Amino acid sequence: MKIKYLLLSIFVCAAIQSCVIMSPKKYNALLASRDSLSSRTVSLEGERERLQNDTARLHRELADLHRSYNELNDNLAAANKKLDASGQRLNDLNSQYNATSNKVTKLSGDLAAREARLKEVEDILRKRDEATNALKDKLQKALLGFTQNGLSVDIRNGKVYVSLTDKLLFPSGSIVIDDKGKEALKQLAVVMNKEPDINMAVEGHTDNKKVRNLGQIKDNWDLSVMRATSVTRYLTEVENIDPHRLTATGKSEFQPIDPGDAPESLAKNRRIEIVLSPKLDELYNLITK
Repeated sequence: MKIKYLLLSIFVCAAIQSCVIMSPKKYNALLASRDSLSSRTVSLEGERERLQNDTARLHRELADLHRSYNELNDNLAAANKKLDASGQRLNDLNSQYNATSNKVTKLSGDLAAREARLKEVEDILRKRDEATNALKDKLQKALLGFTQNGLSVDIRNGKVYVSLTDKLLFPSGSIVIDDKGKEALKQLAVVMNKEPDINMAVEGHTDNKKVRNLGQIKDNWDLSVMRATSVTRYLTEVENIDPHRLTATGKSEFQPIDPGDAPESLAKNRRIEIVLSPKLDELYNLITK
């Protein structure tokens, strides 16, 4: 509106200064031009207002977009940080998984190897036990007639023990085998000559009474060793058992089976024990693997 009044004043001044008297036609044309200019001015003012409003609106929208952008950028940074942490965690878990998997594989292999070895050992021990039980049965049948004279057959620690009291083998205080003892050893040798893979250890045992007036026999050590040697010599020289399979040892009085001092207890302790065990080459090979 201020522009419109300004233009009107300009026209009036121009008319006064010229001091020219306009015709009605020119005057009307001038008014029409003034009105057109005024109308266009109003239109421009309206357009300016609209542009100002649009500019303000766009500034607001741009500010909102900046805020949204910054929030999205912050969220993206946080998400990337979490993703990096998750990726690191995932890498750690993968590493742990691979290490555990390798350990499981190794342990599984070790377990399989140990199970195979255990089965191998168990099979050999089972065969040994089966052979030991079979040998015990054979000896019990072969020596059945001597059980009432102080002979017994049993299994201890995977070995067969044939125990013969001294009265079955020797006269009192003697190291010379009598006929009854030779017969028992002969029956034993019949079985053992058919079992070449069985080793034999002949052990002499005495009671705890001191030896007296036995000539070359000085003490219970001598008596136990010499009796074991006598039995070993008879089995190898008379019954032809391979001497490589035998050993002779004396235990004296120090491994009694009955600690009592009664005559019956002392009689049990005076004995020859023939310990029969399978050759352990197969077991030894397993142990040294």
